[in-house]
Amino acid sequence: AATKMGRLGVVALSLAALAATTEAFTAAPSSGIVRALHPAVATRPALRTGAQTLHAVYEPAIRIGHGFDIHRLAPKDVAGQGCVIGGVTIPDFDLGTEAHSDGDVLYHSVTDAILGALTLPDIGQFFPDTDPRWKGCDSEVFLDEAWKKMDERGYKLSNLDVTLILQQPRVSPIKDKMKDNLVRVLKTTDSQVNIKARTHEKVDSIGEGRALSCHAVLIMEKK
Repeated sequence: AATKMGRLGVVALSLAALAATTEAFTAAPSSGIVRALHPAVATRPALRTGAQTLHAVYEPAIRIGHGFDIHRLAPKDVAGQGCVIGGVTIPDFDLGTEAHSDGDVLYHSVTDAILGALTLPDIGQFFPDTDPRWKGCDSEVFLDEAWKKMDERGYKLSNLDVTLILQQPRVSPIKDKMKDNLVRVLKTTDSQVNIKARTHEKVDSIGEGRALSCHAVLIMEKK
């Protein structure tokens, strides 16, 4: 009898612990998603408790993301298009970017930085190069979609630092336009976006002018 009472006590304690845990959550109407009541926590499906699924996802005050992209350069008749960087088509440049979309390394790296900060899959999983819908697509579509995901999660851009690494083409004449484009698409201000460019000292394919690349680092903060 004592053993039986002991087991019942353990069960009672377990049920009390479960009740205390589930009190921290509330189901969103018709969505099947459980929202955390704690202000520092948001949720998405994962932890199963009976018929309901719970998964607490910590949403910190700031998130940091890094993105990188690289593309080959080739004659325009081989690439099938010109060279676009930061939403700007490079004028008077004989080479084009080999890519499924328009191959904008700046937009692609910033897109991946946003997705990475949100712990989401990378740009290639959202916009695969096997999907004909994205053939020759303006990469602003990708960046805009990443911004929407950031906005939906309750974040805004705090600051963005971009480094283009390329031997050619020269981007100093279009730097202001590239920055204007980023400010517009990301719905932010000039003081929160920086673009730098450097050569690769004639080293490897980038230094030989056969490719170009870009790194992007950003911080996003809760709105």
